[in-house]
Amino acid sequence: MANSIEGPQEPGFWHSLTCFGGVMVIVISGMLWLGVNLHSLLVIAVVWVAGHSSLLGFSYIEIKSAMIAGIQKGLGAIFIFFLIGILVAALIESGTIGGLIYYGLDLLHPTFFLPAGLVLCSLMSLATGTAWGTIATIGVVLMGLGAALGIPLPLVAGMVVSGASFGDKMSPVSDTTNLAAMSANTDLYSHITSMMYTTVPTYIISIILFTAFGLYYSGQTISAEELLILRQGLDTEFTISPLTLLPLLVLLVLSLRRAPAEVSMLASVFVALVLAVVMQDRVVPDVLNSLHDGYVASTGIEQLDTLLSRGGITSMMWTMSLALIALSLGGILDRAGFVRVLLSGMLRRIKRSASLIAATIGAGIISNMSMGEGYLSIIFGGQIFKDSYEEAGLEKHMLSRTLEEGATLSTSLIPWTTSGAFITGVLNMSPLEFAPWAFFNYINPLLSIGLAYMGFGIFRKVQSTVDQSSNVAGDGESDTGVGVS
Repeated sequence: MANSIEGPQEPGFWHSLTCFGGVMVIVISGMLWLGVNLHSLLVIAVVWVAGHSSLLGFSYIEIKSAMIAGIQKGLGAIFIFFLIGILVAALIESGTIGGLIYYGLDLLHPTFFLPAGLVLCSLMSLATGTAWGTIATIGVVLMGLGAALGIPLPLVAGMVVSGASFGDKMSPVSDTTNLAAMSANTDLYSHITSMMYTTVPTYIISIILFTAFGLYYSGQTISAEELLILRQGLDTEFTISPLTLLPLLVLLVLSLRRAPAEVSMLASVFVALVLAVVMQDRVVPDVLNSLHDGYVASTGIEQLDTLLSRGGITSMMWTMSLALIALSLGGILDRAGFVRVLLSGMLRRIKRSASLIAATIGAGIISNMSMGEGYLSIIFGGQIFKDSYEEAGLEKHMLSRTLEEGATLSTSLIPWTTSGAFITGVLNMSPLEFAPWAFFNYINPLLSIGLAYMGFGIFRKVQSTVDQSSNVAGDGESDTGVGVS
């Protein structure tokens, strides 16, 4: 390359805005108005961004290398995709999913199903630190129970994602919680304490909303006779016993002991396969084949067959292929500097602390849309905004909190992120369908921004309290929580 020493040019703000805006137009207009497959749209977006990168002087080899680098950063998620597909198939084979649904029909009253499900997902995710594991296990069960009770599935999916996101955001053993604290260079428990100021009110609002919808739909659920038919169908398909819950217990215990996610899932799969052969009288070759092809139910009840015919590696191929394309797109956007320049341009226009908080949350969403991976968005946001928070005299845990509220909570609501694609594969539902019902995920960032503009929950360093009028808050902004760490 002729300019190999100097390297390609850095894009300007308006060039970056045009490039990124074009990606959004391609994806959103293609999905909502033209009904084009998301994979095809992302391929077009890759070509669009590659073209803009070439204008900056990037060679074909450099663009290809950027795509490969983007994929490499998300390989950990790709491995999890395979294991989740295997785990779901194994849990159905062992009767674990069927048993949970069977017992759940007795324990969960329709009126309290949604708030109880929210709390259950929250506790599971809080204990294990994984939203994906929660959605793939308890989430699948709750989707089945919701369908049996006659509650709209997008509403149930929104409840599952809300609960799983709460635990993933607040758990001290969560990857995103630790990553956000590390990216902002703050103490983990200061980070969690800071998040409580906006997370607890949001969670209370979410419980109230899900309770209200639960009361509304409680009178529209299916009859006792229909529930009896479902139980009989489960009893015919599986040997129902508390012992079938053992794989889930193994997964929970290992997660609590902070074993790697891959190890926890593989151990759970092994126990489930043993139960499938011993308790469910399944033939070993059929069980092993289902790990690839998924379980196929034949209860004769369409509702149950649809619910239980899932899992396997092949069920995650749509998700994995989408994630690979999205990560390659993010790799080019990151390497060419389009997102970095765009956010830097936003920072120069910020004059208030509240605006800085709003910009950080917005940046997390933009990064997820462009790079397709929540982990990358958290790290990227920490690098971009760290100096601005320091100059504004804000505590470091303010940055870590807003990184989570932007990046962690939005990643499940964007179809082409690794998380959005994962949920689509597991719950058979696009984020576009359940996003309006994932109350926690979008109320939390909105509440955080609203409280910031009202002056609540903004924590400043003690040394900056002598003359608050001189810092970024300026212009008469009065903040509460000054000097609290």
